This record gives sequence, C-alpha cells and structure tokens, in this order.
Amino acid sequence: MPTVFTKILAGEIPAHKILENDEYLAFLDIRPINPGHTLVIPKQEIDYIFDIEDDLLKGLVVFAKKVAKALGKTIPCKKVGVMVAGLEVPHAHIHLIPIIESLAELNFARAKAMPQEELAVIAAKMRANLK
Repeated sequence: MPTVFTKILAGEIPAHKILENDEYLAFLDIRPINPGHTLVIPKQEIDYIFDIEDDLLKGLVVFAKKVAKALGKTIPCKKVGVMVAGLEVPHAHIHLIPIIESLAELNFARAKAMPQEELAVIAAKMRANLK
C-alpha cells in the first residue's frame, strides 16, 4: 500500500525538498519538532530500516550526513539530532532534528504544523548550504 512518502516521491503530494538523487530524498517535515526538522528516506519502499540492504543503508546514512551538515549551517543549534522510530509511516526514514537547547527536545509530542512559507524559506537556505 502506498505511503505518504510514496506519494511525495510520485509528486502527488508537494514537499519542500532539500536534496535528492536516484536512491534517496530529503525533505522538510511539515510538523517539525524544531524548525528545520528533515526526513531522509530511501526511494525504495521498505517499511523497517533494518530490512534495508546493507549498501543502500550505508548510502542512506552518508546522504543523511550531508543533509545534516547543511541543516546545522542553516539552523543555529547545539547539534543535529538523529532519530529512527519507524512507527509513524511504514516507509523507512531518518529524522534529522536541530537540538536548540537540550536532548528533551527530541520528542514527537512537541511537533506542530509550520506555515508553508516558513518551510519554503528554511528549505531554500538548506539547499544553499549544501554547497
């Protein structure tokens, strides 16, 4: 069954894309825990991250690293946190979340909708910081 991520990949649902190649996509979460909260997914629809074939998983982590570095340049933060929960959407994904003050921020209960205009500004800045 297609997930929301599959629909984003197919262009059926818009997304603020940060970086994309043949195997992976990074885009802003529309309900961020903190501004800049980014999702990194393999394009191959696999439910559980530890079911991903080793080379694809290695590539996903390297891809996420590049995005995390741009995120850290874009959003002033102590570090970019990494979370893999795997329950919200049945398509493997990595959450990259700027930690502004403390580890306690890495809590999905803090997530809230952000205006599309603000997401667009953050996405543009992150894409510029990929260079």
